[in-house]
Amino acid sequence: MNLIDGVVQCRTPFLVRDPASGAVMALNNAADCAERVAHCPLRYVLTDELVHLCAELAYPAGARVGACADLLRAPAERLWVEWRHAPWQRALQQHGSLTMPADSPSAERYGIWARSSPDGRRGVLRTFWGATEHDVLASSVEAYFDLDTAAGEEPEPLDGAEGSCVRLDDNEPPDEDVLARCFRFRYEPSWERYYANAALTREQKFNLWRHAVRTIAMDVPMLLAFFLLLATRNGLPQRTQTFERLNRRRLRGGKAPLLEHIEVRVPMLPGHPQVPRGEPQSTRMSPRLHHVRGHLVRRGSQIFWRVPHLRGSARAGIVRTRTVVWSIDRGAGAARESG
Repeated sequence: MNLIDGVVQCRTPFLVRDPASGAVMALNNAADCAERVAHCPLRYVLTDELVHLCAELAYPAGARVGACADLLRAPAERLWVEWRHAPWQRALQQHGSLTMPADSPSAERYGIWARSSPDGRRGVLRTFWGATEHDVLASSVEAYFDLDTAAGEEPEPLDGAEGSCVRLDDNEPPDEDVLARCFRFRYEPSWERYYANAALTREQKFNLWRHAVRTIAMDVPMLLAFFLLLATRNGLPQRTQTFERLNRRRLRGGKAPLLEHIEVRVPMLPGHPQVPRGEPQSTRMSPRLHHVRGHLVRRGSQIFWRVPHLRGSARAGIVRTRTVVWSIDRGAGAARESG
C-alpha cells in the first residue's frame, strides 16, 4: 500500500493539550490534508532505482542541481511524489553524503504534497511519512519557494501568508545555492500557535525547530532532482498503475479503494559490460580499482551527466561510455496532469 493511500484514508485527528489553557486542541496533520491530497491530479511513485539516481543528483558531494535552477518547475499545480525510505538511505550511505539524523521520524515511505503556480516556479511543499498504512503523519513545517528569486531578494509565498520563516544555507556558491536563495521554511499555522503558547526556553525552541525542519529540508533536494529529470526532452519512463479489479474486491469487503498513480522509473543509462575472464592482461601497471562519483555539467539547455563508474583494473570491467546527455526544452513548463 502506498503512502498516499494511507494519507487519504486517514480520519484520526491529531489531538494535543493546549499548554496555556489545558484544553484539548487539534493540530493540522494527515487527516486534515486527506481530501486535498486525494484530489491531486498528478501522483508519482518513484522506483528504488530512480530514488538512487535522484539522491546522486541531489545531495552534497554529489552532482548538484543548483546550477540548473532556471530549468526547474513543478509539472502541475497540485501533485504528489513519494518514495521508499530504505533505498534513499542506502544511496546516501553508499556515496558518503548525508545520513538521516538519529532523531528523524521512523518511516517506511516518504511523500511530498506540492501546490504551485501555473508556471510551476512558485509553490508550497509539505512532507508526509508513514511506518504503516495506519500510522501516517504530516510535518509540522512547510516550505515555500520562488525559483525566480534573485540574489539578495526574498522569495514570495504562493499563499501570501505572513509570519516568521527561516532560511537554510546549503554551503554552496551563492549563485548555485537554490535552497538558500529560493526556499523558506515555516511552521504550519496551528503548530506555530501551539508552540507559541508552550512557554519554551530559547534553547528548547531552537532544538525543537531543528528537529522539525529536518522532516522536510532533506526532501527538497530529492524533489528538485526529480523535477529536473522530468523536464528532460525524453522525460522519465512512466507507467500508470490502476487497480480496477483489486478495488472492486476492496469495495465489496468494505475497504477504501486504492488511488491510481504513475510509477516513474530510471532512464536507461550506459552499462558496464564485464571483460571475459580469458582476456590477456596488460603488463602496464593499472591504478587501483575505485569508484568515481557521478558529475553534472550544465551547458545551455543541455545537461551532461557523467555516470558513476569504476576506474582502475580492466579485470573489473570496461566502461563503454561514461557520459549521458539530457536536453531540456525551454517550453517544458506546461503543466501535465493525469485524469
